[in-house]
Amino acid sequence: MRAADLIDAARAAGQMIACAESCTGGMLSGAITAVPGSSDVFDRGFVTYSNAAKVEMLGVDAATIAAHGAVSEEVAAQMATGALARSEAGIAVAITGVAGPGGSDHKPEGRVCFGLARAKGATTETVEFGAIGREAVRLASVDHAIALVLHAAQDAPDPPRQGL
Repeated sequence: MRAADLIDAARAAGQMIACAESCTGGMLSGAITAVPGSSDVFDRGFVTYSNAAKVEMLGVDAATIAAHGAVSEEVAAQMATGALARSEAGIAVAITGVAGPGGSDHKPEGRVCFGLARAKGATTETVEFGAIGREAVRLASVDHAIALVLHAAQDAPDPPRQGL
């Protein structure tokens, strides 16, 4: 999935984008902003690698992290809704996962949770990329997030939060 396609779709929909990243450490924001003209649609990115950053920067409830762990759909949803609330974006995407190496029986390497938030609410999903290596998990996560936002922009009935 190409970030340029995402930029074109968001521009056509009049939507700004925000990202909340954990395991990708800003790679998604970097992929989007590498495209000339991305400033038309990219509002901001939050790199919230630590649990404290998720709480402080995005408003994730510490009790949610304690109950479900940082790698969970519950946290991904709160990351995405927090990014939406703290930006001028109409679409916010969140990524949190276990890039590796390692993991556990309960949360294996390659498990990544995604959140997508818009004015009409948030959706989440978990993708099991498998133990394909840290860099491959991170790259696959970026590609998947771009596809999620692209689909949301193409299906964007939410009103823009900022005039474009």
